[in-house]
Amino acid sequence: QVQLVESGGGLVRPGGSLRLSCAVSGFTLNWYGIAWFRQAPGKEREGLSYISGVDGTTHYADSVKGRFTISRDDVKKTVSLHMNVLEPEDTAVYYCAADPLPLKPLDPNEYDSWGQGTQVTVSS
Repeated sequence: QVQLVESGGGLVRPGGSLRLSCAVSGFTLNWYGIAWFRQAPGKEREGLSYISGVDGTTHYADSVKGRFTISRDDVKKTVSLHMNVLEPEDTAVYYCAADPLPLKPLDPNEYDSWGQGTQVTVSS
């Protein structure tokens, strides 16, 4: 059974950093692509970053490019999202999701397996 569990969310001041972690179980991590999404109240779920299980290729949304970095640890079976220079607009619930080979890596409709989410709040 595919399971994903996010952690690392919290309250951070503008300009600060957080590292989110997605712990996976029930499947071999390097057979799946893992993506991070977020959803703010009243807004659609937004794709942020993706890392391929096959070759480690990464994708980033323009809104986070240069500020967020995705990485994968196949031994620990975790995928991390390092977030820097956080802004109040980054406040949202952050989710990780898994799919063997998403055609559109940042499209939430490509994913069937999701974690429960972790809240990130950027505020002074």
